[in-house]
Parts: sequence; C-alpha cells; structure tokens
Amino acid sequence: MKAKNPIQQFNRPVLFYTLSTLIPWSFWFAAGYISQITPYQDKFLQIASLLSFIGLLTPLAVVFALTAKHTNIKRDITTRLFNFSDIKPVYFLLTCLIMPVSIMIGQAISLLFGYSSDQFIITGNFTFSSGIFPVWFLLIVAPVIEELAWHSYGTDSLRNRFNLFNVCLIFALFWGIWHIPLSTIRDYYQSNVVNDGLIYGLNFLVSIFPFVILMNWLYYKTNRNILIAIIFHITAGLFNELFAPHPDSKIIQTILLIVLASIVVVRDKEMFFKR
Repeated sequence: MKAKNPIQQFNRPVLFYTLSTLIPWSFWFAAGYISQITPYQDKFLQIASLLSFIGLLTPLAVVFALTAKHTNIKRDITTRLFNFSDIKPVYFLLTCLIMPVSIMIGQAISLLFGYSSDQFIITGNFTFSSGIFPVWFLLIVAPVIEELAWHSYGTDSLRNRFNLFNVCLIFALFWGIWHIPLSTIRDYYQSNVVNDGLIYGLNFLVSIFPFVILMNWLYYKTNRNILIAIIFHITAGLFNELFAPHPDSKIIQTILLIVLASIVVVRDKEMFFKR
C-alpha cells in the first residue's frame, strides 16, 4: 500500500549514509595515495582521477540498490526529476542567481579592503586539475551525479525522521566529512583549498551549512524538485571558477550566505521547524 506521505517511503537513512561514505572513501583514499606517487606522476594522477570518479558514482549506485524493488519510490523520483509545473519563476530565478550574485558581491566588498579588481576577469583558467577529465566536465557532471543521490533519496530519508532545520545541519555535517578524503588527492580542488591555509579549509566546511539550508529550502519550495538542487549546485562551483575570486572573497561570500540563510530560516520558521 502506498504511503500517504511519499517521504515515509525513504526509510533507510543509516544504511544509505553509511554505504555512501565508506565506499567513496575507499576509492578516494586510494586515489589520494596513488596521486602522491612521484615517479610517472602524471600517469598516476590519471589513475587517481578515475578512482575518484568511481567513488563519486557510488552514492547513486546505493540509491539504485535501495530502490530496485520499490516501484513507488522509483516513480516518485522520476516524477520529481521531470516535473517542471511546480517550479514558480521566483524560485527558479533564486536557484540560478544566489550563488553567482553572492560571489560577485563578495568580490565587490573585497575591493573595499584593497583586493584586486582582476577577480572579475573571466580568465578561462581553473584553480584545480582533474586528471583524465576536463575541469568543466566535473564542474557540471559532479553536481548532477551527487544531487541525483542526495535529493533522490538522501535528503528525504533524513526528512522522514527530523524537521528540515535538523536535516540541513545533519546533512551539511555529513557532506563536509564526506569531502575530506578528496583533500588527499594531488591538485584537486579540496586539496588546493587546504594547501592555501587552514582558514580557507575551514571556510569550505563552514560554507556548506548555509549552502545546504538554501538548497533544501529551494528544493522543498519547488515540491522536492531534484533539478532545482542540481542547478543550484552547478552554479556554486561553476561561477567560483568562472571568475578569479581571491580566497578571502570566498570567506566574504560565506558570510553573505550565512546572513541570507538566517533570513530564510527566520521568515520560514514553520517550514524548517515543523516536524
């Protein structure tokens, strides 16, 4: 019998998050070790990038495994992926604009502290490498793969047990931990952030919390639309690489996102705190 509330069907969060952590970690720590091998370093980095991509795919594979025998869940996921009628224009615009506008405002504020206006130049260069995969490919494909896992099953499995605010905090904490092994892979984004300095590594982890709050707010405002989460995630990485923001501008962006996320939570308290 189909559950009255579709979210009630997503009832295996512990298994989902355990597998979605341990399996990618095994690939990513292996990739990190291989990427640091100095002889034939470029060849080993290519192998590492392949291992890291396999790790990226595993949470989605976990979703397929958990939903294989559940027709209602698969139907629900498919409907939410291709449902455009429940997306109000205002939420679509916010999805597309929050991340690029926030980084541009962050860069503009940094000018007041003497940072260069060159941050606004579209250089066409990237701040990290990705082995056998073009960077632009990962900037688009990685968010698609991730959100097809996080917002097809992961987020709703938590929402089945907690209010939305706690869901955001739990998932943001998980997501930060989930990324940690990527910092061991030579010349990857997370690795370069850590190499820039402790404060920038901490900023990356802190920024996840307002980012998740805003993304999940848009996700539920559009009737659990997975495409909204995908677009929001893509804009975050794409525009931070499209421009050349100073790492300190990203800290300013994090502060702006915290302010915006706080406003959203206060204005929509019932949505975030109602069980």
